[in-house]
Parts: sequence; C-alpha cells; structure tokens
Amino acid sequence: MAHAAPTAPRRHRQMADTKHLSKSEMALPLLLGLVYGVYAAFMKRQTGPVDAGNVFYGILCGALFAACLFALARIGPRLKREQHAAAYGAFAGVAFGYLYSLADHSVLRSVGIALAIAAGVGLAAFYRYYTRED
Repeated sequence: MAHAAPTAPRRHRQMADTKHLSKSEMALPLLLGLVYGVYAAFMKRQTGPVDAGNVFYGILCGALFAACLFALARIGPRLKREQHAAAYGAFAGVAFGYLYSLADHSVLRSVGIALAIAAGVGLAAFYRYYTRED
C-alpha cells in the first residue's frame, strides 16, 4: 500500500478547522457584546438622561466583551478541557461581577457573586467538555 498517505491525528485536524470561524460563530459574540454594552450603559446611566458619554461607555464595554468572547472562542478549543472550562468560568465571573458592581453594591458582595457565577459556569463547562470529548 505505497499509495496510502499518512493522515494527521484527529486533534490536529480539529485545530486546523478552528482557524476559520463561520459567520454564525462570529455573530454570537457580536450579539452578546451588543446586549452587554446596552445593559452596561443602562446601569451606568442610573435613571439620568442619555448622553454621549453613556453611549460611548456602552460601545466600549460591548466591544471589549465581544473581543474577549471572540478570543476565547478562537483559543478555547486548543486548551485542555480543565483550562477551557476555567477560562469560560473566569470570563463569566468577571463580566457578571462588573455589571453587578455598576448597581452600587459593595465590592465584597460583587466579588462574592462573581466567584459564585464563575464557579457555576466553570463546573457546567467542565461537565459539558468532559461528557463530549472524543
């Protein structure tokens, strides 16, 4: 069988497929970033009038959220399942904790809620990756 070429292991083929994300995989971080930005601007406004600073703040928060989520979607599949789950947990905890702190809660309470959210999301992500591995 001299004509049979060796094939790359499955993991290398999966990593090669992550170089190009489809439009739907790009649309989700943008949509979630838009929602996060609008909510952050709404929380920062605190029943005052909408001004240019509020709009810029919402755009900045949404763009940062979408960029981090997009980077996590690109880099995440290359990580081990424990690191992948921890990355999503940390991202969710930081994102939620920041929004919670905008509601004028104490720093200690914001950190506590963020840690609880991070632990929950991290455990759920680990369970998902553990049960769906090759």
